[in-house]
Amino acid sequence: MNTAAAIRTLVVDDEPLAREGLRLLLAADPEVRVVGEAGNGPEAVRLIREQRPDLVLLDVQMPELNGFEVLARLDPGEVPAIIFVTAYDQYALRAFDIHALDYLLKPFRDDRFHDAISRAKAQVRMARMSDLSQKLMSVLSTYGERDGTPAPAPTPPEPWMRRLAIRDAGRVVFLDVDEIEYIEAADYYVQIHAGGKVYLHRETMQSLETRLEPERFMRIHRSAIVNARRIRELRSEGRRDLVVVLTSGAELRVARSHREKFQHLR
Repeated sequence: MNTAAAIRTLVVDDEPLAREGLRLLLAADPEVRVVGEAGNGPEAVRLIREQRPDLVLLDVQMPELNGFEVLARLDPGEVPAIIFVTAYDQYALRAFDIHALDYLLKPFRDDRFHDAISRAKAQVRMARMSDLSQKLMSVLSTYGERDGTPAPAPTPPEPWMRRLAIRDAGRVVFLDVDEIEYIEAADYYVQIHAGGKVYLHRETMQSLETRLEPERFMRIHRSAIVNARRIRELRSEGRRDLVVVLTSGAELRVARSHREKFQHLR
């Protein structure tokens, strides 16, 4: 592979053996080039600024600056794609909040590592294409201004959550919201039904609802939210009862206070 197109990667961990293990795993991938390694936070900040890597494998617990403090020292334009590699699962939700690509818990299997790297490579390539597209649009915008054609308005960023980090039996699962079929309240938790599995997630229904796209995820009951794209059927029972049937066959009753959302569909 052309080295100019390689995914330039930095390894950051305070344990030399851990860094060596990551380097060995990365060496098997011809599309990845390790451009440096750091054993503490300040060194990581310096190398990120000097090397401008595409991807950083970043430990959380490190001397002087932890992984989050490293990222806080960087300007937004300096932050590369991040995969956290750590033995501590309690930081997973915070990692997701700063848009980390993945969160690998030590010890991890080689196939789990390579899956994370594959997703990172795809993300980096998309970012490169987006950067090229933005540069092209900038050129076209300038051309339009010169010939009197108004420049196109910029597209606002999507504010809604696209992935959800869920702790599950000693690991952290990153779930695409597209996979969610429906969500049920369970005290201070929610039960997320996706892909034939049920995940228990520590977040209130109200908090989670504010992060989901309202045109896509519909509250049908005080304790239930459904993915509108997973609705297979609406069924009336009696004169006033309405039931949602999902693609999995699950049936959920719609509260009377929420039925107006379905009037245009009936």
